[in-house]
Amino acid sequence: MVYQLRHMPCGWRAGSVKRRICGSIHWTERANRLTCILAVANQKGGVGKTTTSLNLAAALALRKHRTLLIDLDPQANATIALLNPADIQTSMFDVLNGGDGGMAKVIVPTKEPNLSLAPARLALAKLEQNLAAQFDAPFKLKDALAPVAKDFDYIVLDTPPALGILTVNALVAATHLLVPIQAAYFAIEGTDDLLDTYARIRARPNPALKVLGVVITLFDKRTNIARDTHEQIRSVFGDTLFRTRISKNVRLEESPAYKQSIFAYAPKSPGAEEYRKLAQEVVQRVQADRVAHHSQDAA
Repeated sequence: MVYQLRHMPCGWRAGSVKRRICGSIHWTERANRLTCILAVANQKGGVGKTTTSLNLAAALALRKHRTLLIDLDPQANATIALLNPADIQTSMFDVLNGGDGGMAKVIVPTKEPNLSLAPARLALAKLEQNLAAQFDAPFKLKDALAPVAKDFDYIVLDTPPALGILTVNALVAATHLLVPIQAAYFAIEGTDDLLDTYARIRARPNPALKVLGVVITLFDKRTNIARDTHEQIRSVFGDTLFRTRISKNVRLEESPAYKQSIFAYAPKSPGAEEYRKLAQEVVQRVQADRVAHHSQDAA
């Protein structure tokens, strides 16, 4: 389901993908703060979105950045990978549905140094219906983050495989968007819907939102289709594509069962090394973005 953004005109109905994601950035006071709020989104399922959210957040935390992972997916896979569900007292459903206490009450520390989590529950699936009649529904997460954002250097938003109210909330609250794409046939199918939603978000509720990059996931260098898809994705997204590719890796699949990130479970595995490299690229791009912004202000 695609959440309809009323009265949010899209200026990029025609034009290439590159034109949509490489337009000029309109900064706001919110985006000028030091906290990077990174939405990891793709409405296609099975592209490694939660794996990327979890392990990228853990990699940023390993670099001594104060990091918050927010689970916005009703499947709650990121939550289950780090916490015992029985220990969860409140969740993002309570925050977005207007419960008492706000974000500060929901955030819990994890066993990973510098990494905190705002957990999810299946109840998030009810949110679409609960917020349908509320005019400020797309701004719930942005408002909830305002009091706590200063406590973190990076906030990573794990979104569900849909363009509903939860993903829209993530895009309205975010400073940057990261898109994971699987190296498989039909990989790019459906990204038009995501980029159209991104353009609508930039047109009105969040003009500072920028595509930080596209990362190829589940890459199997042994197959021709993976190599061919890689080149296809590169031709479409150009410099927006991260240099780091995330390969298929058994250790990445196993680590959630042990309530650990890849760095705690198998720190020397190829998956751990790839997410370290991706985190480095993310930090470099965010810093370059800030330098460019300050240069624009100085000019």
